[in-house]
Amino acid sequence: MSTVSDSVSLSAPVGADAGLTPKQLATKYGLTVSGKRPGLVPYVRQLWQRRHFIVAFATARLVAQYTTAKLGQVWQVLTPLLNCAVFYLVFGVMMKSRNGVEDYIAWLCIGVFVFQFTQSAVMAGTRSISDNLGLIRALHFPRAAMPIAFTVIQLQQLLISMVVLVGIVLFFTPPVMSWLLVIPALVLQCIFNTGVALVMARVGAKTSDMAQLMPFLLRTWMYMSGVMYSIDSAIKHFPPIAKAILAVNPASVYMDLIRVSFLPDNHYHTPHHVWLIAVGWAVAAGVLGFLFFWKAEEEYGRG
Repeated sequence: MSTVSDSVSLSAPVGADAGLTPKQLATKYGLTVSGKRPGLVPYVRQLWQRRHFIVAFATARLVAQYTTAKLGQVWQVLTPLLNCAVFYLVFGVMMKSRNGVEDYIAWLCIGVFVFQFTQSAVMAGTRSISDNLGLIRALHFPRAAMPIAFTVIQLQQLLISMVVLVGIVLFFTPPVMSWLLVIPALVLQCIFNTGVALVMARVGAKTSDMAQLMPFLLRTWMYMSGVMYSIDSAIKHFPPIAKAILAVNPASVYMDLIRVSFLPDNHYHTPHHVWLIAVGWAVAAGVLGFLFFWKAEEEYGRG
């Protein structure tokens, strides 16, 4: 009985397979393209099955992040606090942005902590594929797990920092029921961050220079979002179209929700429709970001 040499490829069929195209051969023997993108539903199912891997990977990276620093995990809290101190000196004292803003220190700290969550998640998402090519090429798993895991890392850091943030807010106001609204606001922000991280992960995987450009884009976004100053006062004389654009800025929207929840007596923005905008941003970014990333699933780690 004759055998077929291992060197025979699909492009050179022999015997009974002579005359079949590569596609017909693949169909006959049940062959599929290596790394082929699964359908959307199976992809989501695979991602859910690896939820424990995502959490374990995120936790391990978080623990290892500051192992070489003497203060270790303290930097998770110390970094945003130092940013708050610098912004208070420059914007609060020197530029007098604290004028007209009640409880400015608590208001500023909320803005810094909340925006840093988005900033760090987007930056980490941008590098999540390009910085982990070894893992991606060695193991088979849904590639969306990487940007999602890095968003989970930033969420874990925020939750640790929130302990300090709550202590700061308590210095200015007693706890009230509106504090519970911080939870859904953070959930919506987390979904939004994940969606943007997925978009930037695909972009960053294709354009390595994007990781160098992102800090400048994120810094610009921060200055336009009212982290250190009251955006309402700053845009008083802006054209209506500019006011409308800045009013739906997602960074400002999530900061406003959490600021009003923590400081209900200081209504810097009356959130009549802000919750709807926040839900809209979360759904749009989450769904479109996931689809955008999934479309290029076959390409990650190639080349």
